[in-house]
Amino acid sequence: MLIAFYKPYGVLSQFTPDSSANRTLAEFSFPAGVYPVGRLDADSEGLLLLTDETVLNQRLLNPSSAHPREYWVQVEGIPDNESLKRLASGILIRDYTTKPCKVWLPSDPDIELLPEREPPIRFRKAVPTTWLALELTEGKNRQVRRMTAAVGFPTLRLVRTRIGALRVQMLSEPLQSGFWRLLTDTERTLVLKRP
Repeated sequence: MLIAFYKPYGVLSQFTPDSSANRTLAEFSFPAGVYPVGRLDADSEGLLLLTDETVLNQRLLNPSSAHPREYWVQVEGIPDNESLKRLASGILIRDYTTKPCKVWLPSDPDIELLPEREPPIRFRKAVPTTWLALELTEGKNRQVRRMTAAVGFPTLRLVRTRIGALRVQMLSEPLQSGFWRLLTDTERTLVLKRP
């Protein structure tokens, strides 16, 4: 079984609580025996897959498969072309240099399809924000946030919008934040396909 879940802000990608006040996956009534395929930090949101299939989990997460994932990132400030090139070519974060990735500016109509975040990000009139899209084939802890900070543009909001070729906006029944459903055979094929 393969489930698509739109993980809200403030929810841990695990079923057991930790010492934080964050909610967990346990409150969303998933079928017994499923577990998340990968992670999204509590302060990130968007597409999270859950499965009871060990082989599928390994196929999607094994670094040698370089399975693509797309993130839309609202950053503080307006990155110039040089900053975008630095992001795309690989950034030194801590003691690790990220793999090259794709970076572009998503279109405004696509951004408007994102559900509102609860609570909303802090708005400041004097500080503009920009949405970036990044396609990564790796997933280090807090990688996207560390990458944007390393080029001088802190992340305000982070949304995973695609895994493989499956976009959250392309689902036959679009998901709202906090909702999940089983994927159809066609959608499942998209998860395993490269865009």
